[in-house]
Amino acid sequence: MTESAERTEAAPRLPDITCVIPVYRAAAVLPELHRRLVAVLAGPGSSFEVIFVEDCGNDGSWAVIEALAGADPRVRGIRLMRNFGQHNAILCGIREARGEVIVTLDDDLQHPPEELPKLLAKLAEGFDVVYGPPIQQQHGMLRNLASMATKWVLQGAIGVDMAGEVCALRAFRSRLREVFADYQSPYVSIDVLLSWATANFGAVRLRHELRRHGDSGYTVGKLARHALNMITGFSTLPLQIASMLGFCFMAFGLAVLVYVVGRYLIQGTSAPGFPFLASIIAIFSGVQLFSIGIIGEYLARMHVRTMGQPVYAVRCRTGARESAA
Repeated sequence: MTESAERTEAAPRLPDITCVIPVYRAAAVLPELHRRLVAVLAGPGSSFEVIFVEDCGNDGSWAVIEALAGADPRVRGIRLMRNFGQHNAILCGIREARGEVIVTLDDDLQHPPEELPKLLAKLAEGFDVVYGPPIQQQHGMLRNLASMATKWVLQGAIGVDMAGEVCALRAFRSRLREVFADYQSPYVSIDVLLSWATANFGAVRLRHELRRHGDSGYTVGKLARHALNMITGFSTLPLQIASMLGFCFMAFGLAVLVYVVGRYLIQGTSAPGFPFLASIIAIFSGVQLFSIGIIGEYLARMHVRTMGQPVYAVRCRTGARESAA
C-alpha cells in the first residue's frame, strides 16, 4: 500500500451532521438528550457529531459533558470562561462544527430530537436554512407577546418574511458560516448573521414539548434587551424613525407658527400663553431626547466594538482528543 493511500485510509471521515447545543444549567437532562439524539441520528452509513457548549451555568453540566464525551467519541464539549449568552455560545459551536449540515437546538428537551428528520428532510428540498417553529406556543401569554415583538424586530433587521417562523431549532448548511467567519461584535444574533449569507429560508411546523427541568433563561426583560440589540446592532431603522419623527414635528412646529401668526393678523389676538407654550416645549423636548437616546445606543455599540470585547472566550475543551488540541 502506498504512503498516500495509507494517509487517505487513515483520514477520519467528516460528519454529515453537527448538532450544536448551548448548555446552561441542564445537567439533569443532558444524558437523556444525548441518548435520544443518538437513537435518531445513528444508523447504517450515518455520521454525526454533537457539540455541547457549556455557557458557565455552574451547576455540574460540564462534568456531565465530560462523562458523555469520554463514553462517546462523537460528543465534543466546549466550556466558556463566563456566561456570554445563548447566541454567542451557538456561534462558538458553529465555528467548531465539522459537519456539512449544522443543527442547533435547546438543551432542555423542548425540541424533541425525534423531530429532526422532518427538519432535515425540509432542508433537503433545496433550502439553505430551515426553522422548526412549534405547532403551538407552549409559553405564557406575556412571554408569547414578548417573543412576537422580538420576531417583529427581527423582521425589520433581516428584511425577510420568514422572521415570524424563527426559533432556536434550526438547520442550515455549514458553508453559510463563511460569510460571518470574521464577525467579532459581542452582540450576536445567529438569525441575522444567517440572513447575511442567504435569503433562501424555509420552515416546517414541528412538535415542541414542555421544558423538562428548571426555568427558562429567557425572561421578558432579556427578550426585550435581545430585541434592542438586534434592532440597533444590525439595522438603521431606529435612526430612520428618529429622522422621520424630527421631520414630522418640524412640520408640526411650522403649522403652529402659521396658526399663531395668522390668528394675530386676522383676529388681532395671540394664542393663550403658558399652557400652549408649555405643551409645545414638552412635545419637542421629548422628541429630541428620544432621538438623542437612539443615537446614543448606536454610539455605545461603536464604543464597545472599538474596545475589542470578545464574542466569547473558551476555557477548555473535551472529546475528540480535546478537539484535536
